[in-house]
Amino acid sequence: MSHVALVTGGSRGIGRAIALELAATGAAVAVNYATRSDAADQVVKEISEVGGRAFAVGADVSQPDAVAAMFERITDELGPVDILVNNAGITRDDLLLRLSVDAWDEVIAVNLRSAYLTSKAALRSMLRARWGRIISVSSVAGVAGNPGQTNYAASKAGLIGFSKSLAKEVGSRGITVNVVAPGFVETDMTEALGEGVVEAAAASTSVGRLGTPAEIASAVGYLASEQSSYITGQVLVVDGGLAL
Repeated sequence: MSHVALVTGGSRGIGRAIALELAATGAAVAVNYATRSDAADQVVKEISEVGGRAFAVGADVSQPDAVAAMFERITDELGPVDILVNNAGITRDDLLLRLSVDAWDEVIAVNLRSAYLTSKAALRSMLRARWGRIISVSSVAGVAGNPGQTNYAASKAGLIGFSKSLAKEVGSRGITVNVVAPGFVETDMTEALGEGVVEAAAASTSVGRLGTPAEIASAVGYLASEQSSYITGQVLVVDGGLAL
């Protein structure tokens, strides 16, 4: 069976690695991006060069009309989405007393509201097919918290509660809903933290290093596969022992 996957925030970092991983399993992949069309086009090119099917689709996944239009385009181009990876995410870090309402609302919208919109849009075709995979990329911050990230941690914890509830709603129809919670991973987002912070983060893991996007992608690939059909409502923490 040929699958159609949508990876939100799929142009860079973890999202890019997930798009490549799913394409390697034979899925056709819609690579969503917010602003970096050039990066998304590069991911599509890499997939196409090895014989895969992919296309880039720009959309603000926190907006209902944009999500609806995106799903129409994907269905026309590739077919109905039956693997959804909610990966889009941003940070607007600050201590709570200094955190603005805009910084709170923007993070909740991009990181959490988007999963509500995309999952709802994907479910109709998944329910008809009686098969589907919804995987949301959370964070260890959503499991254990992190100072200066109340908005980010709330959004990532929200993905966990959302996914557990949805798993109970749709499990009888062959649809699984799971979460991958990465720790510190080598991406543009972690590089922006500064060398000292990154070194301290690596030292705080049991394995003594940061993770790679490919290591997160392989976990997502497993949860998107047939082999994971009896796993739902779960949080797979991929953090090198950071949260132990």
